[in-house]
Amino acid sequence: MTEKEFYQWLVDIRRRLHAHPELAYQEYRTSALIAGELEKLGLPYQTGLAKTGVVAELGQDGPLVALRADMDALPLSEETGLPFASRIPGVMHACGHDGHVAMLLGAAYLLKENPPPGRVRLIFQPAEEKGAGALAMIKEGVLEGVSFIFGGHIDRHFRVGEIAVNEGLICAFTDTFKVRITGKGGHAAWPHEAVDAVVCGALLVMNLQTIISREINPAHPSVITVGRFQAGTAHNVIAEEALLEGTIRSTDPKVRERIIKSIKRMAQGLAHLYRARLEVEIKEGYPPVINDAEAAKIAKQAAVAVVGEKGLCQQPHPSLGGEDFAFYLKHVPGCFVRFGAVKQGLENVPAHSPKFDFDEAVLPIGAKFLAEVAKTALTHLRKNRL
Repeated sequence: MTEKEFYQWLVDIRRRLHAHPELAYQEYRTSALIAGELEKLGLPYQTGLAKTGVVAELGQDGPLVALRADMDALPLSEETGLPFASRIPGVMHACGHDGHVAMLLGAAYLLKENPPPGRVRLIFQPAEEKGAGALAMIKEGVLEGVSFIFGGHIDRHFRVGEIAVNEGLICAFTDTFKVRITGKGGHAAWPHEAVDAVVCGALLVMNLQTIISREINPAHPSVITVGRFQAGTAHNVIAEEALLEGTIRSTDPKVRERIIKSIKRMAQGLAHLYRARLEVEIKEGYPPVINDAEAAKIAKQAAVAVVGEKGLCQQPHPSLGGEDFAFYLKHVPGCFVRFGAVKQGLENVPAHSPKFDFDEAVLPIGAKFLAEVAKTALTHLRKNRL
């Protein structure tokens, strides 16, 4: 393919995926599209891993490096107005995973055309957004024999032509919590006869923020967000029950532990203060993404080869977003990078927004990086084994 044909091929893949998004562990059409493209490339592959995952491999002998792309969409109704907008009601690729799949298929083409000095495993993973698809794929054995793993994410915080590579921690812990409040219902005109779950819940929402502002060292980025507050049945009835749900984002294990203990302590204190019952449930989320120093060095070398020294940059600070690529990094060293993809006019539109879109010029850059980082890592492994 010419450069133009390669670009158009990647765009076509991305737009076909974008028009038919699928939620976690439902990516059957996506899986079939990937399998079809791999077949055209003449690459052997397996489907049905962790329900909808696809794995392909190329190269004959030598060390093994893995590349990963996630492929699930989000439960959002698209509002972009794009000609290839989602045709599936209430489902949208609002995080760029359609682009990630296109990039990895692009890397497959480039590696087929210019074989690597070893073996490369291509992992198309389901359920990154919800369901820990990485963990499910690991259980399927996709990391067996792998020496390094690399992946990346489209990012609006960087310009097209920039690749951000950091070593160490780049993404946060992502725990969730629920607080069930049980008071005593009653008539709005006689509050003294009731225990108001709404008032108790409202005070808890406000006080949770003081954990971050007054109990946690500001040098350790952390966030507590209550995303759901459900209570009440009528305007003149004091609610007997309330439910709060939220997320805890932290970047240090000790800070994470302190936040969880503080949430439980506050709930216990409010139970005594308001004569209510508060039950706290904490659900462990994704671990933090911690890039290996050696893998990050390899990724930087590959990034420079693709975008030059000027295109290589770094995240200024760890993201409080979550990413299940972290599970792979608990088993093998690797590096997760950011591909600059901000689209003109959408600079302030975040991921997970119904208006999210990215500049498709990033697609060949991501594909070339993935192919290059695989070859660079394999060359590194061969040299170190001699």
